Amino acid sequence: MESWKEFDQNPITHSVAHHLVAIADLLDEFGYARVSDVARLLGITRGSVSVTLKNLKQRGLVVEDEQRHLGLSDEGAEIAEAIRFRKRTMVRLFAEVFGVEAKQAEIDACKIEHLISAETTDRVKGFLRFCESGDGEALFDAYARYRDRAQDATK
Repeated sequence: MESWKEFDQNPITHSVAHHLVAIADLLDEFGYARVSDVARLLGITRGSVSVTLKNLKQRGLVVEDEQRHLGLSDEGAEIAEAIRFRKRTMVRLFAEVFGVEAKQAEIDACKIEHLISAETTDRVKGFLRFCESGDGEALFDAYARYRDRAQDATK
């Protein structure tokens, strides 16, 4: 019954996850990231970004150079990549296996990407690989038929 407390113990909040991933995305696309770029990408004010970045710098997850360009520490980059991986994995599970519409799958994956454990993500990834394998294809197809029949029955 103590598992409900785990939610509050997560050091990466939804906002922190988005800031780290935004910086990583900007670095990948342009080779640099500035406060204004992060704000524009997230659709929030520069002031809001600055407040969050202050915390992330103190935690050693974000670095800033003398030109005020943002970067990720090794730990920050590792967290951002883990969040990206978790989101991609959950989007695939929701959309490809459960048949959730792509936009909704993206929204739902975004809600849990920073909360789900690495162990659970690895298990989901293994299940997706199984579904793609010859052994899993029959199971996947049978579930898809069941899912579609069950959905038709609710209409």
